[in-house]
Amino acid sequence: MDIEEPMPRNPVISGANHTAALKPGRRRRPCATEDELLINIRDHSKDTFTESDPWRVLRIMGEFVSGFDALADLGHAVTLFGSARVTEDDPLYSATVDTARILGEAGFSIITGGGPGVMEAGNKGAHLAGARSVGLNIELPFEQHLNPYTDISVEFRYFFVRKMMFVKYGCAFVIFPGGFGTLDELSEALVLIQTGKIRNFPVILYDSAYWAGMLDWMKGTMLAGSKIAPHDLDLMVTADTPEEVRDIVVRSVQDEAWWIQREEGARAETVRHLSARTGC
Repeated sequence: MDIEEPMPRNPVISGANHTAALKPGRRRRPCATEDELLINIRDHSKDTFTESDPWRVLRIMGEFVSGFDALADLGHAVTLFGSARVTEDDPLYSATVDTARILGEAGFSIITGGGPGVMEAGNKGAHLAGARSVGLNIELPFEQHLNPYTDISVEFRYFFVRKMMFVKYGCAFVIFPGGFGTLDELSEALVLIQTGKIRNFPVILYDSAYWAGMLDWMKGTMLAGSKIAPHDLDLMVTADTPEEVRDIVVRSVQDEAWWIQREEGARAETVRHLSARTGC
């Protein structure tokens, strides 16, 4: 049965950047983002307060306040990551829609980065289920439009503030096939879990074939070289169907001890390693 396309629930929001006038023969160079200005600017002798790092601290604080205010009553939510380059005719797009839809039907809100590809598919699935659909968009050197399937949208200038919201308001990460940005979110979640900063937080890798090479490398190189412990690999689990994803997330909420036991092994290994090095 064909599903009627929903009307856009939010107007398309364009990025905050504008391209400066160009001289003939010069390539277009996007304006610097706030992240770039914060990280790369080396001149700390700015003439005005609004160009200084202390001023940026206030803007960062404002982004935290906006995010906390918008998401405070979200309830149980699942954060979905994956490639922005996936198109609607890609089977991965449909799989993401189905995953978000059945998670929404199970009572979870859906959080994505608010952009195209897997993010759009996740928000669309939430929309079809009547679940709350959150898009946390980011300022980029090129424009990234907010997809039209979000109920709640928050715009961020700073990646690290946005990443905090993904973790703080999600109770699980579903990592669909993606690129550097997806790997960044995966790595950050694993470190936070391994070090005990967050608990009972399933990390689900969707499409075991896509992730097999990475997992084999972790076992054959990282584990073999004693850079990680065997239990560290328990922090992730693979799934190949939307139903598998739902069942893992639902069980982790209904039976907290089940997933926490997987995490505790990795944390214990980390503590033992640090204790051996420090003699404590």
